[in-house]
Amino acid sequence: MIHPQAIVEDGAIIGNDCEIAAFAVIKRGVVLGDRVKVDHHAVIGGLPQAIHFDATVASGVLIGDDVTIREGVTINRSTCAGQNTVIGSHVYLMANSHVGHDCVVHAHTIVANAVLLAGHVNVGYHCFLGGGAACHQFLRIGEGVMLSGLSRFTKDIPPFALAHERNLLSGLNLIGLKRRGFARATIADLKQCFKAVYMAEDANMKRNAAGTRAATPEGQLFLDFFADGQRGFAGLERA
Repeated sequence: MIHPQAIVEDGAIIGNDCEIAAFAVIKRGVVLGDRVKVDHHAVIGGLPQAIHFDATVASGVLIGDDVTIREGVTINRSTCAGQNTVIGSHVYLMANSHVGHDCVVHAHTIVANAVLLAGHVNVGYHCFLGGGAACHQFLRIGEGVMLSGLSRFTKDIPPFALAHERNLLSGLNLIGLKRRGFARATIADLKQCFKAVYMAEDANMKRNAAGTRAATPEGQLFLDFFADGQRGFAGLERA
């Protein structure tokens, strides 16, 4: 259903059973999956907030199924020709949050009110980004991460971590792991991997991860995260 006074531009594609509220704007190049709800005053597919962007470049926003986009959310389209800013299925974007150009937000993630994602941010599966959290461009946020409200990040955050304040970790997101039904052996392996990377005498996290062996796929996912990235890694808060 498209309510009166909503704007859906030519070239936008709307999936089955979507609901577009009054005063929402769906720009050209946006593709909505099925059962997407877009609330009042949300703007999907607006121009990237990049000073030198050429507005004639054809790009878009790709949104999966069963996504909820609340009031005042903005999702900018990609800066690259033929490419998309991507929102995975079952993502919940709360009021006034912002997803910058070329971001990827993977499935089953919750983005709370007023979260700010700069361009090219990659958010993993099953994350929770607390209200007002701000993330620098080209940041990577691993799977299962929880960010505290009003936190700010300029460095990558590894999978399954709890992160807060400015570029700080307080440990693993153990409650999130248990809620998702991870086995005790998996959680124990993640603890071992986390300790090997963050509590070793060597402060080089990338080197520590490369020299550690995981016993589970989840542990290996955690270790592999440190092989990539261009922003460095959030550090462990020390007592």
